[in-house]
Amino acid sequence: MSRGFDVRRAVLALAGLGLVGVFLALGTWQVQRRAWKLDLIARVEARLRAEPVAPPPSTEWGHLDGQAIEYRRVRVTGRFEHDRAALVQALTERGAGFWVLTPLVQADGTTVLINRGFVPGDRKDRSERAEPAGESTVTGLLRLSEPGGGFLRHNDPAADRWYSRDVSALAAARTLRDVAPYFIDADATPNPGGLPVGGLTVVAFRNDHLVYALTWYALALMSGGALVYALRRPRSER
Repeated sequence: MSRGFDVRRAVLALAGLGLVGVFLALGTWQVQRRAWKLDLIARVEARLRAEPVAPPPSTEWGHLDGQAIEYRRVRVTGRFEHDRAALVQALTERGAGFWVLTPLVQADGTTVLINRGFVPGDRKDRSERAEPAGESTVTGLLRLSEPGGGFLRHNDPAADRWYSRDVSALAAARTLRDVAPYFIDADATPNPGGLPVGGLTVVAFRNDHLVYALTWYALALMSGGALVYALRRPRSER
């Protein structure tokens, strides 16, 4: 009988120690994730303050590092193709409406999609927004493609319904060639007539890793305490 209790005690100890180890590992992982997130935030903030540069050229499109280029301030020059613009549903600080994504053809023949800004739902017609002719220069933030669609809503190219800024799908739907695999959010430079409204990019990163780390460490501490209590109880009560 005593040997049975010893086996049970050993099994309980191993299970308890394993659980404590798992919780400690998860807490440490969250600490590492927090360090990574803080570094990412610092790098993005530095990009937002930097002077605008040229976006990655077509020779680099095949091997871009998204984390290294997203939210970089860039400046491009070209000719807008307003007849191939697409409206992508948006929810902004100004309410619900649409992003106006317009192809910009550069001097080398390549195209980059420009998110010219926001228009309210009741002013989405082309006649409601400025459409500059000739050569235009745009300054803004480089953004990565958003494939697929929005939450629980998939893009429907056939019906021209767009819920995300999916560069490849938009390029295919508008029969565009040599299109950059990213798009650019135009800055707040006013457009004639006030629409579209640029500069509404929200740059925010959730950083709850410290809370998660403390939670896992607390669970490890409680599990360890419960294990010690259980092992120290008299055999008759265990």
